[in-house]
Amino acid sequence: MNTINLTKGGFLRKVANYEDSPKDWKFLGDKPALIDFYAPWCGPCRSFSPVLDDLAKEYAGKLDIYKVNVDDEQELADLFRVRSVPTLVFVPMEGYPHISAGALTKKELRQALDHLMA
Repeated sequence: MNTINLTKGGFLRKVANYEDSPKDWKFLGDKPALIDFYAPWCGPCRSFSPVLDDLAKEYAGKLDIYKVNVDDEQELADLFRVRSVPTLVFVPMEGYPHISAGALTKKELRQALDHLMA
């Protein structure tokens, strides 16, 4: 499994329907998720993308890894107050998402994903 490109419609169905419940966070997924907010013109984002693809295969069936193009999905970027790319949003099954600005090493990201699934 590879990373999944996410649009607003997909986000509303798979992650959280903030239009129906604007004040309450309710995760809709069936496993934890990582959302990568990126831009196609961003050098660090392009070099980080293969790391995410590798981890998507490694964690297949255990978590979903989504990618959101901030140029195409400004409303989603605003929802998470994304001001720089890449920005990673770690979405646990329970509780609120955790946001991390900047790319992580593969080792750091693996540790964060293991913590997310614990």
